[in-house]
Amino acid sequence: MNIANKLTISRILLVPFIMLFMLPMPFAGATKWNNFVTGLGGCLIALILFLIASITDFLDGHYARKLGLVSNFGKFLDPIADKLLVIATFSCLVALDRAGVVALVIIIAREFLVTGMRLMAAQQGVVIAASMFGKAKMVTQLVAIIYLMALPIIYQITDTIYPNKLLEAFDKILVWIAVIMTVLSGTDYLWKNRKFFAD
Repeated sequence: MNIANKLTISRILLVPFIMLFMLPMPFAGATKWNNFVTGLGGCLIALILFLIASITDFLDGHYARKLGLVSNFGKFLDPIADKLLVIATFSCLVALDRAGVVALVIIIAREFLVTGMRLMAAQQGVVIAASMFGKAKMVTQLVAIIYLMALPIIYQITDTIYPNKLLEAFDKILVWIAVIMTVLSGTDYLWKNRKFFAD
């Protein structure tokens, strides 16, 4: 297995650890852990893990192109790793009441549509790689999620009063930019590959 695919797999493996340090445990006796997770330490670890996972998204594509390691396996697995990272982390943010469920549903709906299209293309022996539109969508999603994950850290480090209207308004702007890019990239994928639906 080449280094690009190893980086993609490492992104998938990081997802449960990101969730572990984001979500409080739902059972009695986990008070100390839950205080840690909701405190500065847990928030920092979760953010650092997410940043590492996000960097692997850049590095796997970089090495694949630079070293000529582009493969059908990579084209198939890379979008799945991206979807898993974004949906799992965004779901945690919704559970923590830091993000809205409407944005999450739109993101999931887009991924289902595009994945369905990829499956239909695969039946005809075609592997659809990520487009520039899709990559721009991923960047806006990552930026929004990073900011949402950083907010509690900002509050705790600066002793900012919670909630701060300016900080909260900025996170909504970032989220809806990501949602708009999600819709646009999904529309772009569906339009460019509409032949698979027609067939």
